[in-house]
Amino acid sequence: MTNLVTDVGETVDEYGDSPAIVYDDTELTYEQFWERAGQFAQALEDRGIGEGDRVGIYLPNLPQFVTAFYGTLRAGGIVVPMNPQYKTREISHLLDDSGAKAVVSLADNVPNVVDVLEDTDVEQVVSVGADVDGATAFEDFLADDTAGIAERADDDVAVQPYTSGTTGTPKGVLLTHENIGWTTRANADVPPGGFQASDRLVGTLPLFHIYGMSVVMNGAMYSGGTYYPVPEWDASEVMSLLEEAEISIMFGVPAMFNDMINQPDADEYEFEALRFVNSGGSSLPLEVLETFEELYGVALYEGYGLTETSPVTHANRGEARRKGSIGKPLEGVDAKVVDEAFETVPRVEEGPIDEEEADLRKITGELVVSGPNVMKGYYGLPEANEEAFTDENGTTWFHTGDVCYWDEDDFFFVVDREKHMIVTGGYNVYPREVEELLFEHEDVADAAVVGIPDDRRGETVKAFIVPTPDAETTPEGIKQYCLENMAEYKHPREVEFVEELPRTTTGKVQKFKIRDEDGGETEA
Repeated sequence: MTNLVTDVGETVDEYGDSPAIVYDDTELTYEQFWERAGQFAQALEDRGIGEGDRVGIYLPNLPQFVTAFYGTLRAGGIVVPMNPQYKTREISHLLDDSGAKAVVSLADNVPNVVDVLEDTDVEQVVSVGADVDGATAFEDFLADDTAGIAERADDDVAVQPYTSGTTGTPKGVLLTHENIGWTTRANADVPPGGFQASDRLVGTLPLFHIYGMSVVMNGAMYSGGTYYPVPEWDASEVMSLLEEAEISIMFGVPAMFNDMINQPDADEYEFEALRFVNSGGSSLPLEVLETFEELYGVALYEGYGLTETSPVTHANRGEARRKGSIGKPLEGVDAKVVDEAFETVPRVEEGPIDEEEADLRKITGELVVSGPNVMKGYYGLPEANEEAFTDENGTTWFHTGDVCYWDEDDFFFVVDREKHMIVTGGYNVYPREVEELLFEHEDVADAAVVGIPDDRRGETVKAFIVPTPDAETTPEGIKQYCLENMAEYKHPREVEFVEELPRTTTGKVQKFKIRDEDGGETEA
């Protein structure tokens, strides 16, 4: 069975005339969306792209993303979502590693794809938004006929998103039809009463990211709700959309909710239809949560998940809610906190605790999870898979890399994460990827990148640069260089020139020293 596509087909049968996607002044019913997805699937098949083949989707949140996503799955293919902010050097690795045979790209990004064609297996480029040399326009690509649903097993890979590892090199995450289908159904039960066909879901979370794709888009299509894609975050525009379209469900990251409450006219909005709001991606400041709830009279819940877990593993829901907690595991997901010997860490009586008063070393450990939403593995990386999983008494546990404690009521609390990863506005940034780019600059002799506190994003990226003796560049020049060569959210928003970097006797940069001196927190 092709789990998710079959589910959507059943939704179409029941809600065919209902609006599936609303974008600007365009509305697609479920029947219209489903026909276009079938035409996309047929177009792939006509070009010899089918079961097990990978299709890159290099788009912001647009109706064409939804069509290409389900069309690829309908043809039996594997979706490779790609951040539309990525530049040539970044997509080159994704396309080469995945072996994608086709790419659906925003017209402005087509040149990035064309530049790397010789180094990849890409045979077909489809352009959205305009006609571009080297690509077929999306509407011209669609076939006249519609393809059926290709048979795929539960364990077959459906989606291959990429996530950076500790080395900064993006790793392909193999998510199966069972992973995605199970998560979609489980998460659709989180809001009070579950997702409803009458719900309107705002698509502020990017679809290339598993959070926006699996939770919001798939949730809407599974339940018969209406999905409102938002290509680019703008707080005031989204707030107007929430009012005017009577949006009932919103998922976001802390930076979005912080932006909303800090709008000059924040208290003038009334979100009367909004019944469920959820924050994920990084820790939500308590002040943001409480201000949002006070302004709009709707509870702001927190959840937790990872790309490798499709993504949701924990959620606060209904009365089972504790501020400051990521919530309880979803039904069907097992989770625990373990020490370095993989022994279970004792629970505290009730969280949250006063972390300044407690001895965190005695009550914290790594969060590990197991369940039907956990990935099949990393693509082509057996060593990474060996590190990511531990088998114990017949159960396979996935290591999240997040440091947590848990209480006797089964609420979990994240207190730290992988030592060097930076979470900025809900996106993961690994310093080494930025550092490698910095070292390519002719005026950079040495470099280190760390995360520093940021009121809006939670953290932001800062680079410490040791310039060459004859360097002519400036901190602003370094920022611009990074902006031109990588996604905007990864670039250092602060750059400081220093004479040298603190290192250990083995040559490793002591990042805890520069982070602490800059006003951040010392690593545990």
